[in-house]
Amino acid sequence: MAGPATTHAPETPSQTGIGERLFLPSVVKGLLSTLRHMMFGESFTVEYPEESVYAVNKFPNDENRRFRGEHILVKDDQGREKCVACMLCSAACPAVCITIVPEEVDWEDRDRRPKVFEIDMLRCIYCGFCEEACPCDAIRLTPAFYQVSRTREEKVYDKEKLLNDDPDDPRGKYQSPIHPGK
Repeated sequence: MAGPATTHAPETPSQTGIGERLFLPSVVKGLLSTLRHMMFGESFTVEYPEESVYAVNKFPNDENRRFRGEHILVKDDQGREKCVACMLCSAACPAVCITIVPEEVDWEDRDRRPKVFEIDMLRCIYCGFCEEACPCDAIRLTPAFYQVSRTREEKVYDKEKLLNDDPDDPRGKYQSPIHPGK
C-alpha cells in the first residue's frame, strides 16, 4: 500500500538571482580569502636550496615529531649494539628491505647479536613498522632528512653506518642540525 504522496514545490528560477545561480558570491569569497592569506598570512613553504630546512622554525616544537627520517641502531650503556637479532623488524617491514644475519655471542645479557644488519634505503618506505616492532628499542628513525648519494651501493646502510649515525651519541659522526652540539 502506497503512502500519502508528498509534493515538494521545485525552486523556481525567479527565487534565486543570476549571480547566485552562477555561484558568483562563493567565488568572490574564495578569491578574497586566498588574497588575504597570500598578502598577510604566514608562509609555511621553505625555499629549500637557498634556505635550510632546519634553520626555519615552521613547527612549534623545533621539529615535526611525526617525521620519520634516517634510520639508526642504538647502542647500550657499554657501547654495544642493543639489537638481539630477533628478526622482528625484518618480519614487520612491508618493503622487505632489512637483512639480518645473526651470530652467537657469549655476553651475560644476550645470546645473539647481528653479524650483518643492512637496510636498503632505496626500498624503504619509512613507515616506522621496524621501530614499533623492536622489543628492545634498538632501531629508531631520526628526524634527519635523507642523505644524498651518487650510487645505489651508498644507499645500502650496513651495521657500522647505522651505529655511527646516532644523533644523541656524542661518539657518533652525525651532528644533528636540529640540536647542534649533540
